[in-house]
Amino acid sequence: MSTTNTTTSLQESDAFSKPPYVNVNSQATSLRQPSPATGQQRPGPPRHKSSIRTADSFTQPRDIEKHSKLPYFLRLRGSITPRMILPLLFVGAWATLITCISKFVHELVVSDLLLTVLGFVVGLGISFRTSSAYERYVDGRKFWAQLSQTSRDLARHIWIHVEERHDTDPQLGKGDLLGKVTALNLIVAFAVALKHRLRFEPYAQYDDLEHLVSHLSTFAGDAFDANTAEFRPKTSWKRGGEYLGLTFAESNPRKAIKRSKKNLGNLPLEILTYISAWTEAVTRTGQLPNGVQQAMVMANLASLNEVLAGTERVLNTPLPIAYSIAISQITWVYVIMLPFQLWNALGWVSIPGTVFAAYIILGIAAIGREIENPFGRDENDLPLDKFCQQLEDEINVIAARRPPKLEEFVMGQDNCVIFESSYEDLAKRSTEDIRAGLRARTNVRAGGPRASMQGKHEKAEV
Repeated sequence: MSTTNTTTSLQESDAFSKPPYVNVNSQATSLRQPSPATGQQRPGPPRHKSSIRTADSFTQPRDIEKHSKLPYFLRLRGSITPRMILPLLFVGAWATLITCISKFVHELVVSDLLLTVLGFVVGLGISFRTSSAYERYVDGRKFWAQLSQTSRDLARHIWIHVEERHDTDPQLGKGDLLGKVTALNLIVAFAVALKHRLRFEPYAQYDDLEHLVSHLSTFAGDAFDANTAEFRPKTSWKRGGEYLGLTFAESNPRKAIKRSKKNLGNLPLEILTYISAWTEAVTRTGQLPNGVQQAMVMANLASLNEVLAGTERVLNTPLPIAYSIAISQITWVYVIMLPFQLWNALGWVSIPGTVFAAYIILGIAAIGREIENPFGRDENDLPLDKFCQQLEDEINVIAARRPPKLEEFVMGQDNCVIFESSYEDLAKRSTEDIRAGLRARTNVRAGGPRASMQGKHEKAEV
């Protein structure tokens, strides 16, 4: 008999098993293959293999939960130093060439006035570039914070204020409960789908998304083609080039979108449509009878749509290319001219002086380029994988317990309403005694010892 019970419990636990584990720190999100026909085995997701394991840890958003005890000037994680190696080698070689020519052949010197004039222009351009990029970074974080807040509010309204008709029909109530859980899952699906959309990953078959939207009819799901959407692992040379900041080694982020032969739609927007349809259904059946709560749910859906539009604006409105080209050209002209202006004053020291100056100027410009798109996979980008996981955990916490009833948390013995007096104790006293206890509570110093209402009331009477 015990063996049978054990087997049954194991089968029940298997029915509620978790979805496949998703490594949120992976370099690229793998795609699931479409469901095979009966009798066929689903092929496994493509594996990403690379011999450069050190580059993997430097090509993904920084984990906000990890703490480093190293001082900032010794840290490489999140630093632009790796991307400055090749530019600084070039600058060092250039400064050495000009210095040697000036020393042994002919002095190549220009007036210090040029250094002053160009320095002002370069400082102005880099300041504009950095401030514009940081403004976009902050806007991206604000929109994602709005998404988190709105999703929590929407999940709370759905879980608490949408009624379950267990008293009318147990089977009907069970269907209402499953419908509410489905709506909560769609809120998580919206965040995950938005993350993939902002990273130019247009399909619905990703490991962290498919189990949330596979039951929906969407353009992104219908457009999936295993041949065109196949993830091709990057070669070691390509990954190394990206790590060093070589522009010709960077892949086109919109490559997956350009390869698609079908309309990819807008998956986050389609998910909002399904949540709106569910809201309309529960309103029609009377499960959401309060007009104020109906308005709050629709306002939350409008807020999520605003997040979608705002993040797309940040992603698709970069700094005008004319500004980027002009600032880059002016910066490099200034760096190249440094050895000509430093030779008279510094001599051989002009070589390291030029390298140090180039690190400062080019480094600040590189930071602006990196944070211009806050939704990517660079070290300083927003950790969207972590944000999505946190949101899912919070919504799971909301749904972990049934909606609380008033008598469970107000009328319990453990509810110390005034000082150490519980609800049951205070219910036996008169209204004037309760008000006297409230007045006595104002005389208790912050951080002082708590006492029963009886003792405080007696002191007040004395």
